[in-house]
Amino acid sequence: MKQHKNRRIVMSMYAAAVSMVILTGFTSLAAEADTKVRRPESVKEESAEWNFSDIAGGIQQDILEETKASAEEAQQAYEKKLEEERKAAEEAARIAAEKAAAEAAAQADRELLASLIFCEAGNQPYEGQVAVGAVVMNRVKSGAYPNTISEVIYQSGQFTPAMTGWLDSVRANAGYTASAMQAAEEALAGSSPVGDCLYFSTGGWGMRIGDHYFH
Repeated sequence: MKQHKNRRIVMSMYAAAVSMVILTGFTSLAAEADTKVRRPESVKEESAEWNFSDIAGGIQQDILEETKASAEEAQQAYEKKLEEERKAAEEAARIAAEKAAAEAAAQADRELLASLIFCEAGNQPYEGQVAVGAVVMNRVKSGAYPNTISEVIYQSGQFTPAMTGWLDSVRANAGYTASAMQAAEEALAGSSPVGDCLYFSTGGWGMRIGDHYFH
């Protein structure tokens, strides 16, 4: 019985020793494990911090490049728009200048024709005034005479008022009447009471209107 008791004591001491060893080993292992675990985390954190900074830098560079590209595109678009507006303004100015020149030329033709009508038929019936203007326009369209009003009227040896200077005087002072201007406008618009006649005179033959004969 005494042997059994001694055996139990020995077994208890052995179990305690084993427990102590296990506990000590576990604590040591836990500490070592904790150290091993924490150390990589620290390294990982440092690495993560370094990688994040690098990524952030890359993102900033990408944004910078995208912003620069967008700015360049916007600048190009703006310059293109300015160029288009410049060309449109130039075209509009060109068209306006051409229109103004055409209107000025048309007004000059009206005034010149009205002046000739006044000189040649200012004392004649209105129909006779339109007829004189029609003769001028018929010559412009005929192909046998110059193709502008001014050249037809100032053609050498054709209209007496142009040769004597009277026409220029009336034209310079706008000395024509409202009736002569209206007759000129009708003739310019295509009105012709004498058909395709190319001549008129105060004597001779042809269609008579007032004191003039048209043929």
